[in-house]
Amino acid sequence: MTGMSKRQPQASAAKPKPKTRPKPIAKLKEKKPNPDLWQLRLYVAGQTPKSITAFANLKKICEEHLASKYRIEVVDLLENPKLATGDQILAIPTLVRKLPPPMRKIIGDLSNKERVLVGLDLLPADLKS
Repeated sequence: MTGMSKRQPQASAAKPKPKTRPKPIAKLKEKKPNPDLWQLRLYVAGQTPKSITAFANLKKICEEHLASKYRIEVVDLLENPKLATGDQILAIPTLVRKLPPPMRKIIGDLSNKERVLVGLDLLPADLKS
């Protein structure tokens, strides 16, 4: 092969290796559930009056008693009926408290505030009867 020559590494072009270790890239932390965050799932079937009332009641209760330490996931079973099997939903609307454990379920439009507070274990112990 004429005219082609192998390139020889030039000593002046090579950079000396740093003697210190490079800073590690920030480790990805596994997302641990926030112990202060309440994860609530409300199962509904479309925009029925009961479903809308249940969501409004839940939001009001959460704002009064959990002060932004909650997340509500609304699952419309008309769109995704298979999702009902995971939490064994038999009636709608149904509220499922996923976190903090233990899991709890409340069926209905959540209009009975005291029943919802007891069901979510938010009612102070001295008020439970």
